[in-house]
Amino acid sequence: MRLVIALGGNALLRRGEAMTAENQRENVRIACEQIAKVAPGNELVIAHGNGPQVGLLALQGNAYDPSNPYPLDVLGAETEGMIGYMIEQELGNLLPFEVPFATILTQVEVDCGDPAFKKPTKPIGPVYSKEDAERLAAEKGWSIAPDGDKFRRVVASPRPQRIFEIRPVKWLLEKGSVVICAGGGGIPTMYENGKLRGVEAVIDKDLCSALLAEQLNSDLLVIATDVDAAYIDWGKPTQKAIAQAHPDELERLGFAAGSMGPKVQAACEFARNTGNVAVIGSLANIEAIVQGKSGTRISTAEPGLSYR
Repeated sequence: MRLVIALGGNALLRRGEAMTAENQRENVRIACEQIAKVAPGNELVIAHGNGPQVGLLALQGNAYDPSNPYPLDVLGAETEGMIGYMIEQELGNLLPFEVPFATILTQVEVDCGDPAFKKPTKPIGPVYSKEDAERLAAEKGWSIAPDGDKFRRVVASPRPQRIFEIRPVKWLLEKGSVVICAGGGGIPTMYENGKLRGVEAVIDKDLCSALLAEQLNSDLLVIATDVDAAYIDWGKPTQKAIAQAHPDELERLGFAAGSMGPKVQAACEFARNTGNVAVIGSLANIEAIVQGKSGTRISTAEPGLSYR
């Protein structure tokens, strides 16, 4: 099969975990141990989130010069290289030496008229208490929003329109390479007066991964996060894990825009547009997800919805 595996940024740096290189590498190692099990006989494309990582780089840049922050497209490019390097190294230590790897800096076009620019929703960076978040918002001009019982900075998240590097990704796959691309949803860019430029935004990783998987004719899209499935009544005594769902049924349930919502939207769009299967599940269960034994499977092949 041709697999697109999208690793969540919050799975690579877990909620409340110190944002150190050591912690991130350990989480990458956990993911790669799973990915290595499904690599034999399959073509692999790995995408990843970068919300915590971009937020950390933004804070580091702010410590250097608060009046002249690095733009988010540049920080996105930096995280693509950093995370891609870790994935290449950790997965390369597990797969046969002859397996080639390539990390592709991926520019993704967005629409300058996208309504997302007027309503920031995409969380980046660490979580804060309400008091700290409000103070930082006042000091730095940030938009903030609740994230569970904490708060995070939110930025514009326009829809991905076009992946500029899709052709070299295909060429590399045809040569047997494992490709790491579209990190953090890709580097947001748009045309202005005929010239391509970066945009102060963060593209949703899951929507970009769905577009990537569709354009690559992927057999399976795996959206790996820090929970083992999509749930109804999350965090309540009545919570239940969804095992299988038709896109129409899943979308009717409603999911939080800042967490599971984009994952469900991306999975549903991929399933509808391709007729293939998307799965939402735990980063630590990737092998079982590919085997059809774990996660929430979204497909147009079966009606209705069932629970685990």
